[in-house]
Amino acid sequence: MEQRHLGRTGLRVSRIGLGTLTWGRDTGEEAAAEQVKTFWEAGGTLVDTADVYGDGEAEYLLGRLVGGLVPRRDLVIATKAGSVPDPDRRFDGSRGHLLAALDDSLDRLGTDHVDLWQVHAFDPATPVEETLHALDLAVSSGRARYAGVAGFCGWQLAKAATWQLAAPGVRTRIASTQMEYSLLQRGVEREVLPAALDLGVGLLPSSPLGRGVLTGKYREGTPADSRGASQSLAALVEPYLDETAGRIVDAVVTAAQGLAVTPLQVALAWIRDRPGVVAPIVGARTSAQLAAALSVEELSLPEEICRALDDVSAPEHRYPDQDWSTL
Repeated sequence: MEQRHLGRTGLRVSRIGLGTLTWGRDTGEEAAAEQVKTFWEAGGTLVDTADVYGDGEAEYLLGRLVGGLVPRRDLVIATKAGSVPDPDRRFDGSRGHLLAALDDSLDRLGTDHVDLWQVHAFDPATPVEETLHALDLAVSSGRARYAGVAGFCGWQLAKAATWQLAAPGVRTRIASTQMEYSLLQRGVEREVLPAALDLGVGLLPSSPLGRGVLTGKYREGTPADSRGASQSLAALVEPYLDETAGRIVDAVVTAAQGLAVTPLQVALAWIRDRPGVVAPIVGARTSAQLAAALSVEELSLPEEICRALDDVSAPEHRYPDQDWSTL
């Protein structure tokens, strides 16, 4: 699998990442092991997790598999901290919480460092410079090799990345930002992506298949074994089952038929090759599903197909992105 630099850093990662959101909850150890082996054998390196996935079980599972099943040196392990199960405070970006969470993550992962440590969300109750200082301490102590963020909107990303660039050699550059991005959700193109491109921050798209909808499997209803039929995940899928999404999915299916490939491959190739994108993070229920996603490695979409998909999925931003005189 092709490797790409993560933002403006020396770290190289596979251009498809493996997500672990369902590990420890819907995905057990045997299925997780099969996914890791399939991913590794395909040349994948970037494995993305978080301290809250499966209440820590995702990290624990990954830690059990690394070393025995796959050499630690062959993987780029990325985890996150900052989301908390507190209805009164969903995010905690305080230095104390983040550093304690990192230590707990390292224990569960069974390693002395993570390759990429990400702040899971922006915490408005904590000064951003305090949050970012935790990243500096994690890297300077060797517990993290690189640092990133997730869920930051445009101005939040720009502020954080600029702050870190203001003192080179002292502060750790923001290497990446993780945001939802797909043909069904192109909101990051308004401000997040331009900020990332300008500041040298690599984008790691989550839900690159539109929460599974872009595979086309919901066109005739909701499959019994799908996320849309899951009690815990149905609410995530439902927003992408409207008429607008249906038109986009139809276009993806038409493109796939013309290229003699699957809708999954078309949707994933489109997002993988967007400007600023480093590695879409793909979550799978089975190793077979993961293998189907990894098969996109050999596919590059023709320019006319990309333009058609761009047009059918283009979001309407208007002012201030559009010239005011045309409104």
